[in-house]
Amino acid sequence: MKNSAFLIIRAIPLWKMSIYVLLSICLSVVTMYMLNLVYWGLDVTSITFHTMRQEFAQAYGPRHVDRLFNMLYDVFLVVFFGVFIVLFYFYEKKQALKSYFHHILNETRFIGNMNFEHEIKVMPNCELGDLAKEINYIVKQLKASLEEERRIEQTKKDLITNVSHDLRTPLTSIVGYLGLIQQDHYRDEVELRYNIEIVYDKVLRLNHLMNDLFEYTRFQNKGTPLHQTPINMTEMLDQLVVQFRVDIQQVNMEFRQVISSKKLMVLADGDKLVRVFENLIVNAMKYGSAGRFLDIAAREEQGIVVIDITNYGRSIPATDLPYIFERFYRVDKARSTHSGGSGLGLAIAKSIVELHQGTIEVCSDLEKTKFTVKLKSFHIEDDSPASS
Repeated sequence: MKNSAFLIIRAIPLWKMSIYVLLSICLSVVTMYMLNLVYWGLDVTSITFHTMRQEFAQAYGPRHVDRLFNMLYDVFLVVFFGVFIVLFYFYEKKQALKSYFHHILNETRFIGNMNFEHEIKVMPNCELGDLAKEINYIVKQLKASLEEERRIEQTKKDLITNVSHDLRTPLTSIVGYLGLIQQDHYRDEVELRYNIEIVYDKVLRLNHLMNDLFEYTRFQNKGTPLHQTPINMTEMLDQLVVQFRVDIQQVNMEFRQVISSKKLMVLADGDKLVRVFENLIVNAMKYGSAGRFLDIAAREEQGIVVIDITNYGRSIPATDLPYIFERFYRVDKARSTHSGGSGLGLAIAKSIVELHQGTIEVCSDLEKTKFTVKLKSFHIEDDSPASS
């Protein structure tokens, strides 16, 4: 309240404040004059009052009575001056609050015309100031909600655009080659089988794209159930190395493992979590084949299991790093399209990690590209058994 009083007083013009002071002095003097008239009127008209005054003067002496009277006069004069000043202050406060109320009303109307960047000035320590603060908060929430709605709408448009683009190319090829087959535009059975094989490859690519799209949509739903059980990440990563041994040899790469000897336990859905590291390994083999090694490192840091997947191929440009986990984003569009990638692998990995309350990050420089997954560690001795 002290701050609002200071603001109200500071808002009063100096000339008006001077008038209030002069009026308070004048009114105080007039009030004391009226009280003095009442006092002497009572002394003249009331025998009882006159007798009491005379007895009081005889008991204490006329000089003491006059001194007391003068002291009381000064005290009452100051008191009345303060009372009138306070009354003028409350009058100004009422006017200021009335003006501030109309200010809030006008500002609210202005904000209501889609001016959500605007904020109402908040008067501290008063009810209207609290109202203004709440209005600003509601406007901020509404602005965030509208921005989120626009983002979702843009996401839908981008999704439709990207899916349409990714579906159009293989569908065009399929229709073209099936048209050739249907019209018997082929020289012999060898060319026929060649055309059928191309159609089959395009259909497989469409199927892969639709599966990835379905998976991404499913994992984006935060309500997706997780069948969590304690999982030893050391064993999972070892199994993945064995699983991809042939694939990594075909791209002339080699696994290197730096994994803690102790168990690295997490509470997770194994089927979903293995998809994360499959996508990261496939991504590393696809875009890191220029380097010889693919490193997998795992350790525990302050209750967090940290897994690094590192390749030494071509780096990711700094301009692409912030968008690398967005759906359909490709650093090298032509290469990804040629290799059949859907552009959803990293987006799916990020969605799964976030479902497990974890994080996934990427850093890239001229030497290496490293994806880092962080998951909360799980200690069986400290926790009750997880239900499937």
